[in-house]
Amino acid sequence: MHEGQVDTDPALVRGLLEEQFPRWSRLPLRRVASHGTDHDVYRLGDELAVRMPVVAWAQAQAEVEARWLPRLAPALPLRVPEPKGLGRPSHGYPFVWSVVAWLPGQSADRADVDMRRAASDLAAFVRALRGFSVDGAHARRERARGSPLAELDAAVRDAVERLGDRLEPEAPRRSLLRVWDEAVEADAHEGPEVWVHGDLLPGNLLVADGLLTAVIDFGGLNVGDPACDLQPAWALLDRMGRRRFREELGADAAAWSRGRGWSLAQAVMAPPYYWDTNPGMVRQARRSLAALLEA
Repeated sequence: MHEGQVDTDPALVRGLLEEQFPRWSRLPLRRVASHGTDHDVYRLGDELAVRMPVVAWAQAQAEVEARWLPRLAPALPLRVPEPKGLGRPSHGYPFVWSVVAWLPGQSADRADVDMRRAASDLAAFVRALRGFSVDGAHARRERARGSPLAELDAAVRDAVERLGDRLEPEAPRRSLLRVWDEAVEADAHEGPEVWVHGDLLPGNLLVADGLLTAVIDFGGLNVGDPACDLQPAWALLDRMGRRRFREELGADAAAWSRGRGWSLAQAVMAPPYYWDTNPGMVRQARRSLAALLEA
């Protein structure tokens, strides 16, 4: 998927476990199928998972999650990954990697979801995350999740151009740029910045019996504009759920517009990059864009 991507396989993971976590090294190990973009995931026995970054931009995630998830977890109404160990580079593998508790359930892009409950449960999760103290938070990089949308303006416009006619007529470029212009021109967030997950896509939401049970992949965790976490309104929810989600979060017109902008930014940048390598990401982007343009 990526230039310079690092390949992993069960033999590599087994060797790293034997060297650094021998108590787990004899557990059954298998790769987990996923259309994730920056980690290979292996199930380790019944209760653990190994997460292996495959690209340099994801290499800091394990340490961020190890620092913050144990603090955030008690305050959040949905489960989040529980770090069990940090692995170091070795055996020719260049990144810090992690062992976490296995969270049961299917990703929301592969499961039937109760949209009314999902809207309320996601709103409760976002409210709780926003309410957690930002003391000691890491500095946000430019264009990272929660940044002012103006920082992404050039990249979004370039992505729309690179899309060309691939999504016509379902997502006309003129319509996409109208949504983007409205978002960039919306009033800025007033008040303190808050924690944002930054990537509340269906693939990062786990479901059991139609209900959300967990949120995973905190690679976008930052302190920034809370509108960034309005993304599931278009990435997951139907019209009814979207309305309920907005009401429960009290998003005003400006925040809602900025949230649409964040959702659009991710949805237009994914297809040109992943068109030939990750059809799951392209399908998700098309779904988000259809919802954005009907809103």
